Amino acid sequence: MNLFYRKFGDEGAQPLIILHGLFGLSDNWATFARRIAMEGFEVFVVDQRNHGQSPHSGVFNYLALTDDLFDFIDEHEIESPILLGHSMGGKVAMRFALENPEILKKLVVVDISMKAYPPRKQHKQIIKAMRSVDLAQVKNRRQVEEQLVTLIPELRIRQFVLKNLHRNNKNQFEWRPYLDGIENNLDDLFDGIKIEQTFDKPSLFIKGGASDYILLEDFDKIRRNFPHAEIITIANTSHWVHVEAPERFYQLCSGFMTGNPSWYETTKKRT
Repeated sequence: MNLFYRKFGDEGAQPLIILHGLFGLSDNWATFARRIAMEGFEVFVVDQRNHGQSPHSGVFNYLALTDDLFDFIDEHEIESPILLGHSMGGKVAMRFALENPEILKKLVVVDISMKAYPPRKQHKQIIKAMRSVDLAQVKNRRQVEEQLVTLIPELRIRQFVLKNLHRNNKNQFEWRPYLDGIENNLDDLFDGIKIEQTFDKPSLFIKGGASDYILLEDFDKIRRNFPHAEIITIANTSHWVHVEAPERFYQLCSGFMTGNPSWYETTKKRT
């Protein structure tokens, strides 16, 4: 699958690949990517299948997403990349690292664990809300947001969803995600990772302090598969930790990725 991507930084610099979460897209990470690229990285921010400007498919599970990443790295001849993934992208990143440990240099996983999760009503609510908007009748983004308010009352989530709204070549509004492909396979995205292999290279797991995606009981399992994992909590943040504490998040990632020894002492709060 020919995935859409955005690239920042100089060719030949240390490669960094960023994978967004469910209902995300590469544009969500552009600000972070531009900034980290200035520290000596060639950053590839990928739209995963059924998201952003990448192709649509009725097949949508972690096996397919992991294969897409392998093909992307192979196609672009990317050597020893650092891999960063948030939520769904974090599960893809973990699975890829365990299956292909020789390919990666380092791994960053943002607020997701190895375990299976029960279905979350919020994801179905987002799909319902996006489908409820009569895009043929709206004239601007404000009108779309007004129709989303009832089903998505949280401003932050609404703004996140609205990132997926664009005008097509007929100047008509449409949603970028392939909602049928996501909805029909939604249960598969809550699967756990059941792989016995280990990734014996540096790994950083960043947890939102107010998020329940990574719990204390998950730490031992993470460290069985990722024995060199540092698990760091950013207090008072939700699942969107990188949005709610962007400076703290950036300093953690930057220090870890560049190998600056001061990151451990000055920014790390181990749990």
